[in-house]
Amino acid sequence: MRDHEPAHDRRPGRRLSTRETAELLGVKPETVYAYVSRGLLSSRREPGGRASTFDAKDVEALARRNRREAAGSPGSGGDLSVRTRITLIEEDRYYFRGVDATELAARHSYEEVAEWLWTGRLTPGTAFTAPGTTVEAARRAVNALPEHTSPADRLRVAAIAAAAEDPLRFDLSEESVLGTGRILIPTLVAALPPVRHDHEDGGPLARRLWGRLTGRRPDEASLRVLDTALALLADHDLAASTLAVRVAASARAHAYAAVSAGLGVLEGPLHGAASGLAHRMLLDVLDQGTAVPVIADELRAGRRVPGLGHRLYTGEDPRARVLFALLEQVPQAEPALLAARDVVATTARHAPLHANVDLALAVFTVSSGMPATAGETIFAVARTAGWIAHALEEYGERPLRMRPSGHYVGPRPPQPLP
Repeated sequence: MRDHEPAHDRRPGRRLSTRETAELLGVKPETVYAYVSRGLLSSRREPGGRASTFDAKDVEALARRNRREAAGSPGSGGDLSVRTRITLIEEDRYYFRGVDATELAARHSYEEVAEWLWTGRLTPGTAFTAPGTTVEAARRAVNALPEHTSPADRLRVAAIAAAAEDPLRFDLSEESVLGTGRILIPTLVAALPPVRHDHEDGGPLARRLWGRLTGRRPDEASLRVLDTALALLADHDLAASTLAVRVAASARAHAYAAVSAGLGVLEGPLHGAASGLAHRMLLDVLDQGTAVPVIADELRAGRRVPGLGHRLYTGEDPRARVLFALLEQVPQAEPALLAARDVVATTARHAPLHANVDLALAVFTVSSGMPATAGETIFAVARTAGWIAHALEEYGERPLRMRPSGHYVGPRPPQPLP
């Protein structure tokens, strides 16, 4: 007869020894203690006893989770897969919590879409505001940077300054993280240097952002394009920057730090900065009067044509489709729209590539008198909502789970000491 009861005993309040726990989990006793140190299991010592014991229900729940993750893991070199309830991309459409994202963006403001991503609830008329002390701290930090500093660097510094001003930043409860999101997004906008002297610090976020992107007066049609672009770009599943955010959140970095991780990845030319390349290309097309020599130069240099194609969509990017339709209602956008269509038509002679959101953003920034970096700024501000949603979701998972194993291909040890 065994000297302990089987681990599958389901009596209420059942406690397991370290050996029983290790057997149920299929690991060594040392690994059980590692689980405790990582917060995956809790232990206690019984009165008068020296050995640790573990709650049977907690152990069985961890065993089930480990089995599920093992079954879903390819084990060697497969694509990373993360369960999420935020965004689905399917059949050339994408959805926020099951609702068509383009329809949400057409009917609701960016702030309302952000709340939907975070909570699954729509709050009509919601507006994000930040405390004056937080905004002032972020502005001081950003204003100390060199004039040529990139938008992503300015936003990252603003996020760090806002974090330093928040004594509750390490509180990872849902309520606290939601509060961080509602404060951080307007702080990022307010910290950017204004271009217009009569810029607005109140009202919808799109109107506040406009005066930090261009010196032109805003019109309602253009503001609608900007607000819709922010809502459309709020999330897009596990893009590179979002994965970085989830890795940081998995390590229990606070929400400001997780957003900073996303901003760091965003500077890559293949991600958030891609619209700047399309912006410069459209200016060249407008200058030349035709896309033919511009596209030829891009291809001759061995570069991809900016603003075309997307690995997740076989047809036109749905975000681009919505923005192009809105831009048709903006009279000053017509030349840039025609240039973009010329780019698509010229490239289609050689490859069936469709416009993506970077080309649509470029049409908007060119026609609004914005710099080439404006698309990157719009993207970063918009995507902060999705990053907060993913960080919040990751805080509900076991910590440090975003830890893939390296596949070592170097020389086998032992090697002689160099």
